[in-house]
Amino acid sequence: MALLTTTQQKNKNFTHQVDKESDLESDYDDKVSRIAVLAYYKAEARGYEPSHEMQDWLDAEAEIEGKVEKV
Repeated sequence: MALLTTTQQKNKNFTHQVDKESDLESDYDDKVSRIAVLAYYKAEARGYEPSHEMQDWLDAEAEIEGKVEKV
């Protein structure tokens, strides 16, 4: 088994960290997209009545995060 130099080990660790950060960003983007779609459907279900946008978002976010039961 070849030993890695200090520089090679640092590069390997950095690459692993970048991959983890990319995965986190991707997960976040996916979560935000799912919340947006669900909030849209909530607005649609109530006929797009104005002034409920924030509540639609918060309800969708809670549902996506599993903080409330889906009805």
